[in-house]
Amino acid sequence: MSIDSLKAQMPDFAKDVKLNLSNMSGEEGLTEQQKYGLMVACAIASRNTTVREAFIAEAADKLSAEALTAAKGAATLMGMNNIYYRFVHLASNKDYSSMPAKLRMNFIARPGVDKVDFELWSLAVSAMNGCGMCIDSHEGILRQAGLTTEQVQTAIRFAAIIQSAAIALEAA
Repeated sequence: MSIDSLKAQMPDFAKDVKLNLSNMSGEEGLTEQQKYGLMVACAIASRNTTVREAFIAEAADKLSAEALTAAKGAATLMGMNNIYYRFVHLASNKDYSSMPAKLRMNFIARPGVDKVDFELWSLAVSAMNGCGMCIDSHEGILRQAGLTTEQVQTAIRFAAIIQSAAIALEAA
C-alpha cells in the first residue's frame, strides 16, 4: 500500500483529491521528516484504515522509528487533547478553563523528534479535529520557532487532502 495505490482507489468524483495526493510528496517547503510525519499523523487522525495503511507504508523508508512513533503519538495525544480543550473552549461555563486538565501528556515533552516537527503534526491533527484552542497554541509555538505562514498552511493543506481522501473512500 502506498500513495499511488491509494490514488488508484479514488472514485471518479474524487479526481481533485487524486491530483492533490500526487502533489504531496513533491512539496518543497517542509523537511522530509515534517512531510512524512504529517502524512502519518493525519492519516491516523482520519480514522480510515486504508488511508492510514497507505501513508504509513509511504513513510516507512522515509522516517526513523523514532519519528514514526512521534507522529503516531501526535495523532493519539491530539485525539485526547482536542476533545478536552474544544469542550473547554466551547462550554458556556468558563469555570472549566481554570480547572486543571488532569490528562497525562508526558510524551509531548519528549517525543523523540525536534519539537517543531511534533508541534507541526499536532497542529495539523488539531485542525482535523476542529480544536481552535489547540490550533492557536500550536500555531503560536510554530510561528515563534520561525516557521513561515506558508509552512503552516502546507501542514493544514496536507490535513485537508488526507481527510478528503478518507471521505472519498467512505463515499465510494
